[in-house]
Amino acid sequence: MQHASMVHALDEIRRTLKPKGILIDLRPVESNWSVEVSSSTGYQLAGRLTDLPAAVADDEAAFQAMREVESRRWYVKKEEEEFAFFYYWDTPSEMKDFMEDEWDGFEKLEDDVFQNTKSLWAVANADARVRVRVKMLITLWEK
Repeated sequence: MQHASMVHALDEIRRTLKPKGILIDLRPVESNWSVEVSSSTGYQLAGRLTDLPAAVADDEAAFQAMREVESRRWYVKKEEEEFAFFYYWDTPSEMKDFMEDEWDGFEKLEDDVFQNTKSLWAVANADARVRVRVKMLITLWEK
């Protein structure tokens, strides 16, 4: 979604919100998310995903749209926090298949990271799973 469309959508939301109404902006933030092998004994970093240009452009458009509506005083930022959200898979191959189907054009799993993930998973505890740590942003805005 382009910046102008986002601003238009935020204007429509503002139009329908009552005075002092709340808008919650919850979204992932591109940051070369980490690929990890996790088990009951902890986790090991296998590498990082590569943010692709389309994802970075979407991210910047969202930040730019929020800065613009804030400068127009449509919304006032009340609180903001980052937190981790995890996607889990039982095997490295399941992770790779998911990413090829769902994140194509946004995130890339480089071959060396995939190979390292497979190696770490192969020697980990029997309860080991593969995960991607996604950086999330939640912001509370008031009309």
